[in-house]
Amino acid sequence: MTPSALLSERLRSHRLTAPARSVTDAAAHMLAVQSQEFLGGRWALGIRSSGSPTLSAVDRAFARGELVRSWTMRGTLHIIPAADLRWVLSVTGGRQRQQAAGRHRQLGIDAEVLARVTRALREKLADGGRTRAQLFDDIQQLGIDPSGQRGVHIIGALCIDAVLVQGPVVARDGAVGREQLFVLADEHVPEAAVPDDPAAEMFVRYIDGHGPAGAADFAWWSGLTLGAAREAAERGRHRVVEVSEGLFVSASRPRRASGGDAVRALPMFDEYYISYADRTPVADADAMTRIGPGKNGMVRASLLADGRIVGAWTHSAAVGRHRDIPIAEPFDPSLDPEAVAAALRRYSDFVSG
Repeated sequence: MTPSALLSERLRSHRLTAPARSVTDAAAHMLAVQSQEFLGGRWALGIRSSGSPTLSAVDRAFARGELVRSWTMRGTLHIIPAADLRWVLSVTGGRQRQQAAGRHRQLGIDAEVLARVTRALREKLADGGRTRAQLFDDIQQLGIDPSGQRGVHIIGALCIDAVLVQGPVVARDGAVGREQLFVLADEHVPEAAVPDDPAAEMFVRYIDGHGPAGAADFAWWSGLTLGAAREAAERGRHRVVEVSEGLFVSASRPRRASGGDAVRALPMFDEYYISYADRTPVADADAMTRIGPGKNGMVRASLLADGRIVGAWTHSAAVGRHRDIPIAEPFDPSLDPEAVAAALRRYSDFVSG
């Protein structure tokens, strides 16, 4: 596969040139989008949707229980359709627990602690959701110190165990909502059919939203070992199309839209950039240095043209500033400023809507 063909097909798989009908359809297609930067995760769905999607439309999907956010893989927060949460955690939960075990021992978090917190929170959350700060207070009342990351790790463990999940967005006057209520998964996540082979299903869904890609890319994205990823790929390969050795695309390709933006403003940690073992097809060495991940683990919002990273951009979600004009940082001085401005306007329209 030529470099240009690979980029063209990835743009299509990511719904960047073949947008979904709605933000929930985009979420279902992608299965999970990285979302530790919550606004960025919501824009990741907006930019993959047709028409004029808005932040409020994404937040309504959280309120209706169609979308949730949780530590679905790699110990990292993702937005995922609620119906897919449990079976995905059945694939990734064991690996996440294994990776967190050493830190949990350091923090004194064991099965007894998690059981105590679970019992208490089931009572506390019976009448509605709680913010993270409120959960920390609840944990403190049990005689467990939530400081030093202990509270975060306890909450994360209960989310991986599908006890808790992040649901409705907490409203902020004159600003973008930046946190969610933690709710009981049993009450908020609907019962859904479990795939016959969840790991193979996860591989197929990854390829649907990210192909062309291979087993090593799937291992990076899912957090599974390379061996487990290869086994899942082997069991799922009859449901995808091998376009070159070890490189797969979906058996059902979304239809490209006519026209399209010359430049796109991708959010922080966007799947198009972050979700592959090898990012060189979409960014040169200088661009990767500028975008990240940096020493602090951050991945900057980026400008995309012809399938490659050509710049960065910044925007504030602070109170009263979410309507400010985003600031572009082109890496290539020949980049069309009008196309960049159009890409950033689309984001501004999304976050203001």
